[in-house]
Amino acid sequence: MNSDSDLQIAGDLLEVPHLLQPPREHPATVAEFAGLARRVAADRAQWEPLVRYDATTRWYHRLRTGPGYEVWLLSWLPGQDSGTHDHGPSSGVLTVLDGTLTERTGRATRALAAGAQRVFAPGCVHEVVNDTLEPAVSLHVYFPGLTEMPMHHPARCEGRAEPAAPLRSVTA
Repeated sequence: MNSDSDLQIAGDLLEVPHLLQPPREHPATVAEFAGLARRVAADRAQWEPLVRYDATTRWYHRLRTGPGYEVWLLSWLPGQDSGTHDHGPSSGVLTVLDGTLTERTGRATRALAAGAQRVFAPGCVHEVVNDTLEPAVSLHVYFPGLTEMPMHHPARCEGRAEPAAPLRSVTA
């Protein structure tokens, strides 16, 4: 059957080099940043020996940087939380490596078990807390790299909220 709507392809399309995109050295899309987080999470030998726990505050360590992004490793003892905050102009990917974390926004509360991944846009207001009895570890990819983390009033956690006064900026 030959008609104008039939498409026939001869040969292997993967053999046509001009149709293929060269692999990127660094991620550039949300999907590629999520993939980077999954690859780092899967390489337990790379991050597990670095994990530390601090009884007084969340522990964090910048694992790697690239053009326009940073990858952070965080540990959470039971009861530790981020406070209600946003990430300024940065988007991000949060991946739980071990344990369970709870993310609270004005719209939902989500339990994030190991392997769970959340993507957030600039200005997204949320709180992350370890409200279990076991430690947790998470991986955070920020693009562009994290330059600010404005804190907000917990009651105003509705996606985008007015910052608390005074502003307190912290890393990771």
